[in-house]
Amino acid sequence: MRASHFVYAGAALLASAVALAFVTGKTEAHGKKPHGVPQYQVDGSWPKPFPSTPDPVTGRARTWIPGEVAGTCVDSRDHVFIVTRGNLIAPEDVKGIAAPPVMEFDGEGNTVAAWGDRNVLPNGIHGCFVDYQDNLWIAGNGDGIVQKWSHDGAHLLLQIGTRGVCDNPPANTCGNSGANAAANQSQLLLNQPADMYIDPNRDPVTGERGSIYIADGYGNHRVVVFSAGGTWLRQWGGVAGTVNNPTIDSLGLFAAGDGGHPHCVLIGKDDLVYVCDRADDRIQVFTKTGTFVRVIAVVPGTGVTLGPNNTPGLGTAGSAWDLDFSGDFAQKIMFEADGGNEQVLIMDRIAGSILDKFGQPGRQGGQFTFLHTIARDSKGNLYTGETINGRRIQKFVPCKDGDDCL
Repeated sequence: MRASHFVYAGAALLASAVALAFVTGKTEAHGKKPHGVPQYQVDGSWPKPFPSTPDPVTGRARTWIPGEVAGTCVDSRDHVFIVTRGNLIAPEDVKGIAAPPVMEFDGEGNTVAAWGDRNVLPNGIHGCFVDYQDNLWIAGNGDGIVQKWSHDGAHLLLQIGTRGVCDNPPANTCGNSGANAAANQSQLLLNQPADMYIDPNRDPVTGERGSIYIADGYGNHRVVVFSAGGTWLRQWGGVAGTVNNPTIDSLGLFAAGDGGHPHCVLIGKDDLVYVCDRADDRIQVFTKTGTFVRVIAVVPGTGVTLGPNNTPGLGTAGSAWDLDFSGDFAQKIMFEADGGNEQVLIMDRIAGSILDKFGQPGRQGGQFTFLHTIARDSKGNLYTGETINGRRIQKFVPCKDGDDCL
């Protein structure tokens, strides 16, 4: 599968919108901001307009439309990748055409490459990660595979799991295995994996680099680790019981429902593994060998957990969807995508407290509809992806000194 490359210069078309872009969607006012907490404003000029493709019948140009943006990730050059589902809705399917599954943007927001065959990539594309060698990894929450691709999409380098076959005995159908005691155990199969992280450091057991940590979390409810070559190494997790209080109930286990539990996995510079237990409104922290360390509550009362004064939760998919860390050596800040409340939380990674937040439900710049993923580049810019009815990527830039970012 060969990559197709595009360079698109569309800045002139958006010249009149740039000024408005930094007014619409600014960080919400919450009184005086804590000192040293980064603040952000949406860049409405990013990305630039997508390329077009001639209709094979009429010859009329039809603009690429991504559909749901199921993953956002950043490479070593600060190029941003999105993995898309291409599931257009009316009237998109008349006016446009589904974009390739993988799209790559430069720092200015130009589409510089696009590739992928949906018959080869995972079904239900979900999550992407660029590893320390600039290879691109893609999971799929409608399938049983995680794939490793060369940066340009020309070569499939590794696949873990079997397409269309999931760890859910005896039939091995893909779907929630929470009630199946025989599931969550396979050393060869996955079940609707949500996310992955490739460790650039040496594995604590094998001593080799490149261990693959997978949030095997839509059908299964575990974190499973493979070697760089795809050999099973270890796993942990399982199905939680009733979780009313995310800080004390069923620690080390993940929500039973079908919906991404766990939904994200990331390793910090502290060599600990941070895992999103989405419906249980918490981030659970483990050693690389799976020993439970602590829990960081996000927004209790969003998913299945109880809210303040034991009030029932909103009943959404939860508040712990995706995360990334700040670029300082200590990684003091954690950026958390709270899709249940449609906001980005700026959290103290050590204390686990929420320092600030931005965003609200809506469709304008700086608002979110089904906020799904978040990624940071080396300059501190944040990129968010939305699925379902949001279906877009947004860029948020750090406010400079003196900016009105309230």
